[in-house]
Amino acid sequence: MTGPGMKFFGLAGWSGSGKTTLLRALIPALVGRGLSVSTMKHAHHNFDVDEPGKDSYEHRQAGASEVMVSSANRWALMHELRGAPEPGSADLLRQMSPVDLVLIEGFKTENHQKLEVHRPALGKPALYPEDPNIVAVASDEVIAGLTLPRFDLNDVEAIADFVIAHCGLASRARERA
Repeated sequence: MTGPGMKFFGLAGWSGSGKTTLLRALIPALVGRGLSVSTMKHAHHNFDVDEPGKDSYEHRQAGASEVMVSSANRWALMHELRGAPEPGSADLLRQMSPVDLVLIEGFKTENHQKLEVHRPALGKPALYPEDPNIVAVASDEVIAGLTLPRFDLNDVEAIADFVIAHCGLASRARERA
């Protein structure tokens, strides 16, 4: 945890399972209940949030460790690792401004509680049997033998209720609603 009382909760699953789609629906469901929400996303590939030819891109290419870009609407800080090890989710959470809840997409092997997004039709094994940090599963099919709470992948309101209760945010959601 970073800021006072800041909670975090993950969504984990294989590529193509629907994590991003669920997250995009879950954010407004939680914000609509009065919670401040931020997100953290893990990428498995080389990604860039900047474009070649832009000044900030050129600053990074020239060797700057960090480049901040600011406007009247937003600011962004890009940090180049330059060969340093990839930071874990706990290290990254310390860099974020305090909010009620940070939803973490990916980082499926890290040690934080999460909901698994599982689609059996993908042919990938479920993560929950091997990961004690998975506390619930959202799926488009009933899963035989599942002992964890299971939610229909499209029941965003029930998933939001679960996340709020599980993270102990019910009083904050009511206070601000």
